[in-house]
Amino acid sequence: MTDTTTTGMHTMLESSPLPPREGDIVEGTVSAIGRARVFIELHPFGSGIIYGREYMNARDILRKVSLGDSIAAKVVDAGNEDGYIELSLKEARQALIWSDAELAQKEQRVLSLEVKEANKGGLILDWQGIQGFLPASQLSAENYPRVADGDKDKILSELMGLVGKFLSVVIITADQKEGKLIFSEKGQQEKEEKEEKVSRYEVGDVLSGEVTGAVDFGIFVKIEDGLEGLVHISELDWGLVEDTRALYKVGDKVQVKVIEVKDDKISLSIKQLKQNPWQTAAEKYKKDSIVPGVVIKYNKHGALASIEEGVAGLVHISEFESEEDLKSQLSLGNVYNFKITLFEPKDQRMTLSFKEAQG
Repeated sequence: MTDTTTTGMHTMLESSPLPPREGDIVEGTVSAIGRARVFIELHPFGSGIIYGREYMNARDILRKVSLGDSIAAKVVDAGNEDGYIELSLKEARQALIWSDAELAQKEQRVLSLEVKEANKGGLILDWQGIQGFLPASQLSAENYPRVADGDKDKILSELMGLVGKFLSVVIITADQKEGKLIFSEKGQQEKEEKEEKVSRYEVGDVLSGEVTGAVDFGIFVKIEDGLEGLVHISELDWGLVEDTRALYKVGDKVQVKVIEVKDDKISLSIKQLKQNPWQTAAEKYKKDSIVPGVVIKYNKHGALASIEEGVAGLVHISEFESEEDLKSQLSLGNVYNFKITLFEPKDQRMTLSFKEAQG
């Protein structure tokens, strides 16, 4: 065999398409239609077949196909005992839909989809036969459930009111392996508009706002149309806050300080506009002082006792025989004398001893 012939055969082999493997999406033309089976010509690899369970899964579509129609299918067996390449139309359609979902996510394509169901976490939407989820947190300001007391049943009732409506959404997660299709009603344009609004504020700005919602972890404050910030529960007051709704109601006017600006989010503080009680406490108290304090809370480490508004220390449970013993000796709301055993006002840390104060 000459070098020229060898080179020509090598080039031909390199340029030949690889035979389809299991999992590949292939396209061919319908060459024959039998009883509960369809044959597809996959040139140059031979014939593919959709039959059995795969035919039943896609029978509604396959009953409408004609000879010569072009069909995309997924290879489930690259060569069965009869020499056919076994194909799945349903799996191919699923793969193509997920591929389209990934493209739609990348392009931030706006989709108009009907709300099918609602649960306490958000909404169920259907896209090309695949169920997707729209979390309540991804609803637009217009559709977000503003429930003053955070009652989950009331939130569900608000979300149920959206069932049957069409929403303009974008895909933010498309993961075929995990079967996750997540939508957001907050489109790219809305995000960019919000980022532009947020960029006008700087850390340290003091603003007037209106409370639009109180939740377990803080309150939402509107500082201009279309822009809300979160005051985390830890930024509401220097003292212990256990119930945000007891402090603030929807419609309350508040002064807030900007403490963080990031992307399209703005974080606020109310307590930083008040005198820090730990600064004045530093001038009044010192380690080993005996001070009166009121027991305000129990936790797994012991009891918290407040020696003045916004300044509290921990009485460790190790001073007592048991949790029951602690609670029997230190009742909520009662005043007792304590000895300050650690005092670091800069870090807002204090520990107290009940036993050492008793002499």
